[in-house]
Amino acid sequence: MNQVSSVNSSRPHEGKTVTVVQHLSFEDLGSFAEVLDDQGFSVQYRQAGVDELGSSVASADLLVVLGGPIGVYEEEAYPFLVDEVAAIGHRLRAGRPTLGICLGAQLIAKAMGARVYPGEHKEIGFGELSLSPEGTRSPLKHLAGTPVLHWHGDTFELPDGALRLASSPLYPHQAFSVGANVLALQFHPESEAARFERWLIGHACELSKADIDIPALRADNVQLGRALEEAGARVLSDWLGSVRWG
Repeated sequence: MNQVSSVNSSRPHEGKTVTVVQHLSFEDLGSFAEVLDDQGFSVQYRQAGVDELGSSVASADLLVVLGGPIGVYEEEAYPFLVDEVAAIGHRLRAGRPTLGICLGAQLIAKAMGARVYPGEHKEIGFGELSLSPEGTRSPLKHLAGTPVLHWHGDTFELPDGALRLASSPLYPHQAFSVGANVLALQFHPESEAARFERWLIGHACELSKADIDIPALRADNVQLGRALEEAGARVLSDWLGSVRWG
């Protein structure tokens, strides 16, 4: 009986649903998938620009918005962004648990009324974060001293009411939170070391234009990727444990 109780308690979110908004097929939950599965979540992917997002974004117990190569300000070229931002904004106003990664973080910032714009530098590669005092008291504390994967060219202003959690030498706003239920991460803690080659292939044009040393980036992943997976899993588990579930 004690053993059964222990097993059940290890899946604290059994029956809860996660809607994952995906903008690229190879940018998925990565190493975060195992954490969510272990905790009992049921995951459903929705493709931005293809699937209707309103109802699935509104009804999910947890929303995860992933990265992508477009800018949130490119509504004319990608009209679906208007509805996506609106759906995220509706959820944020309701205070429902929401996690944004890279483009997802920018979409959260946009939905909160903050300016999102092209940065002066491409930030691609592994590098450590500088945690703010609030960051050291947040789930991001698990990333202290662990290089994370950066892969972006856009940046954002800090939304009203948000706490800045982390920065990098190139960009002051790398992560923010809004209360216990919203976490926005400009970087990629979900990067999965064993599947990193998909990123190198899928982003070949961007890497070439940015003059990135691909063999060096690949080598960094071999050296640093597994540690990031482990630290990222602790970040997600800690954050899920702090969320106020309705």
